[in-house]
Amino acid sequence: MGDSKKNMPAGRGDIANPFENQKTKKTAEQLQVLAAQGVEGFWGEMSKGISWFKEWDTVLDESQAASYHWTWFNGGKLNAAYNCLDRHVTGWRKNKAAIIFEGELGDSRVLTYQDLYREVNKLASALKKMGVKREDIVTIYLPMIPETVIAMLACARVGVPHSVVFGGFSAGGLKERINDSSSKILITADGGFRRGKPVPLKDNADLALENDGCPSIEKVIVVKRAGQPVYMEPGRDVWYADLMENADLYCEPEVMDAEDPLFILYSSGTTGKPKGILHTTGGYMVGVQSTFKYVFDCQEEDIYWCTADIGWITGHSYLVYGPLANGATSVLYEGGPDYPARDRLWKIIEKYRVSIFYTAPTLVRLLMRWGEEWPASCDLSSLRLLSSVGEPINPEAWLWFFKHIGGERCPLVDTWWQTETGMHLITPLPGDDWFRPGAATRAFPGVEVAVFNEQGEPVKPGEQGFLVITKPWPAMLRTLYNDPDRYLTTYWQQFEGVYLSGDGAMVDEDGLIWVTGRLDDVINVSGHRIGTAEIESALLEHGEVAEAAVIGKKHDLKGQAVCAFVTLRIGAQGSAELVTDLKQLVVNKIGALARPEDIIFISELPKTRSGKIMRRLLRDIAEGKVLGDTSTLMDPAVINAIKKSY
Repeated sequence: MGDSKKNMPAGRGDIANPFENQKTKKTAEQLQVLAAQGVEGFWGEMSKGISWFKEWDTVLDESQAASYHWTWFNGGKLNAAYNCLDRHVTGWRKNKAAIIFEGELGDSRVLTYQDLYREVNKLASALKKMGVKREDIVTIYLPMIPETVIAMLACARVGVPHSVVFGGFSAGGLKERINDSSSKILITADGGFRRGKPVPLKDNADLALENDGCPSIEKVIVVKRAGQPVYMEPGRDVWYADLMENADLYCEPEVMDAEDPLFILYSSGTTGKPKGILHTTGGYMVGVQSTFKYVFDCQEEDIYWCTADIGWITGHSYLVYGPLANGATSVLYEGGPDYPARDRLWKIIEKYRVSIFYTAPTLVRLLMRWGEEWPASCDLSSLRLLSSVGEPINPEAWLWFFKHIGGERCPLVDTWWQTETGMHLITPLPGDDWFRPGAATRAFPGVEVAVFNEQGEPVKPGEQGFLVITKPWPAMLRTLYNDPDRYLTTYWQQFEGVYLSGDGAMVDEDGLIWVTGRLDDVINVSGHRIGTAEIESALLEHGEVAEAAVIGKKHDLKGQAVCAFVTLRIGAQGSAELVTDLKQLVVNKIGALARPEDIIFISELPKTRSGKIMRRLLRDIAEGKVLGDTSTLMDPAVINAIKKSY
């Protein structure tokens, strides 16, 4: 494909690691040496970070690999809640903060490990008294409050898989997930808060359950959060506080097999039925415990903040199970980043002296749009490590985050992984000698990834292809709940025995991986595959552009043409001259092949509640199609505004 450097995303170039920590650098080198000895040896060593009631017999069992099933740590016995709580409260950590809660209304709470241990035991005892058994499933539909963490760990303690449903989902989304999992118990709240207004969670739950809409539900536990008057169904609904008042202070943790289910988490379902991704206990806990420890270089004195909602996999792995398994202190915040003002995130960092900050590129770009004066007004000197998650971070956002938030002194660790993978798979480590803005870099030690062409062969430097995982990893999904056939066809059958991530990527001449976005976000122009992330990065180099989403629309001659939807920074105005400038910028950065045929200025991009841009809907609008599922959108009204602009 010619000069590979020419095909790299805009903004490439190494950044010297400002993190002067020789111990961490040595640790990164040691992990690489250990990984070179083999997958089983590496993960066997990592499993020592977990407390086992009974040691495992084998690290990896590949006897069912022909049917695309692998098991990890066979024979091992453990409990996830025990690993997050019990082993910490026997020593000095019992008085260490586990969760620092910052409510949207300015209220706050601190739960030590002893506090969290007590509350989890009480709820676990109450669930047992309700008759919950290991074959049951509990659905959790709560806002971002400590009770959400308590509910998850209480389920894990009694050996009952939980299914957390994001609090922004409607009654329909909740009903669909309850019925697919046949949940017996629903834990919800009278409401939560978003930009100062109550979110009617209990009302939504009642709508889902009305007219026997969820026949498997026997009990509904309701947490008081918003102080909203709600209907309580006699014999079915019970207040959380009343349940906890009479609960036992200790509940024996269930001894779980390593392959026993820990949770189901449904994907956002951008097309078709949501996928119920099933994770098991042993491999998942080893994966998230070890990646949290080494990717974030978390030390005892650190204050860690992951801004993700617990309703998504990032909240599961790197706000609940990963940090607590390591005895870390985490910030948990409720609400939006701009309420009561646009400096909310920075004030929280300043207030609690946050040292590790993990957030999404979509949020970084939004913060860029608001301007540097907001972070500049707060003391962010406590930060020592930044990290991003959710989608590829374009170089411009990377550099802004690095400069204006990290003060050019914090390493910025961009992580690639999925709901299905359970844990980080591609990421630099804090001890690496360099960082490259926009690159996912290399696989985490003990993980083997590649980029394949359509024939299943590794691509050449600069070429785009399919991002795949060539060897099993411990936190991998085991199946799709109630849908084993879809599990096989979605992930394993395009390349024999190789996991298809659904993302596109390329490899540069140094062997570093650049994730280009979802495969359906790769545009095929006259037979040439162009990643949307590459074009978006070029557009974002313009000083007046805040965000950009690029899609390919059908074209009679080219197959697909490039179409860009652009939001501008505050004060900027869309014009014909700006359209010309942006098109030329893309040509200069990538080439004439990538020149957008259309550039449409809009006030806001359509995003899911987890912050991902819904490019599928933009493509449907551009091609005049009937729109598919919009239930996952943060603000459905955005679609009508875009239609008018287009």
